[in-house]
Amino acid sequence: MSVEQIRIVRPAGPECSPLLLAQIDAIFFDASARPPPPGPEREAFRERWLGRYLHGGTDVVLLALAGEDTVAGYLVGALEDPAKQERFADIGYFRTHFAELTRRFPAHLHVNLAEPYRGRGTGALLVEAFAEAAQQAGAPGMHVVTGRGMRNVRFYERCGFVERGCAPWKGGEVVFLGRALL
Repeated sequence: MSVEQIRIVRPAGPECSPLLLAQIDAIFFDASARPPPPGPEREAFRERWLGRYLHGGTDVVLLALAGEDTVAGYLVGALEDPAKQERFADIGYFRTHFAELTRRFPAHLHVNLAEPYRGRGTGALLVEAFAEAAQQAGAPGMHVVTGRGMRNVRFYERCGFVERGCAPWKGGEVVFLGRALL
């Protein structure tokens, strides 16, 4: 399926159908570098990097649909500065290393694609749809945080993100990639 046949949709309200949610979960765990085995740690991992964005509010959920109900990929993100939100206190680098940067690039996102849809432009469609939503909400910029040397860095750079900072985290290094919107 070509990128022209992909539809980007924003589900109404915080609820996705069980069919769509099961596909989002499968994509999330498949795309994760080191997902924990089934159990409480796995559920906490899912909540930290995916679940917290599915609860509504000012968060954004975008789905790339191939056909009527096949999720090719998804993007979840928040429009407000994570360094100022208590719900992100468990991700220490926002307040300790990137608070200055998150003021300039407050909107942030996570995007994942099912393997057959990678490298075809679907991720860029999701990022551009989020950029439009963030810009309409008045965010001056958006960001992603990822590991140094991860394969997704080049993808984000192609989408207009630029490395703005880095910080040590859990024995490695994370990079803050920002993109101005206003």
